[in-house]
Amino acid sequence: GTNFVANNLPGGIAVLAIAEKGDLFNAPETYMNKIATGKIDKGLIDLDFPLEKNIKNLSEFKNKDVSSLTVCVLDRARHKKIIDKLKDLEVNIKLIKDGDVLGALYVSDPKFGVDMFLGIGGGPEGVLAACALDAYNCHFQGRFIFDNEKDITEAKLMGITNLNKKYELNEIVKGDSIFCASGITKSEVLNGIIIEGDKFISETLVTHKNTNF
Repeated sequence: GTNFVANNLPGGIAVLAIAEKGDLFNAPETYMNKIATGKIDKGLIDLDFPLEKNIKNLSEFKNKDVSSLTVCVLDRARHKKIIDKLKDLEVNIKLIKDGDVLGALYVSDPKFGVDMFLGIGGGPEGVLAACALDAYNCHFQGRFIFDNEKDITEAKLMGITNLNKKYELNEIVKGDSIFCASGITKSEVLNGIIIEGDKFISETLVTHKNTNF
């Protein structure tokens, strides 16, 4: 959410993910197609399913009407078809301008009122989001998008041989991990920096996978 911070708008956070060497996927600087929900049964939601099927399955699993579901999507022209389809299905839409790490975090707790996060965002941000959601036993899948020769060449140099692979959460984050997010500007998840005289007060969310903290 660098734009949020630059313009003093809600939703800016500073993020950090930590794991043993080699346990966090070394993501290329390219886009990733992502889908995330809270804890669900295995095989219920899949990046390769049609949107209608994912929505129907989630509706039945949560015992909620489709019209009671909320999906968070980055407000981008590339998501027009997704947004139009969600409208056709009468699903509630939470559009965010930037910051898809925070967008994915909304599925971690029912208090945020978001049932699913989906769409195309940054690849490294996908790894950060997966690390955070792992501690909540959430569902996350991602697939990198390589649509030009430069990105394809860089991916191969990084050891990525299957350019169309769909990555499960346990392939993105292996073993134990810690995720930290500090609020810079206020959001639904974290308070922003509060200035009181010569004091700067911050709020940080910390997750630790092995302790489910």
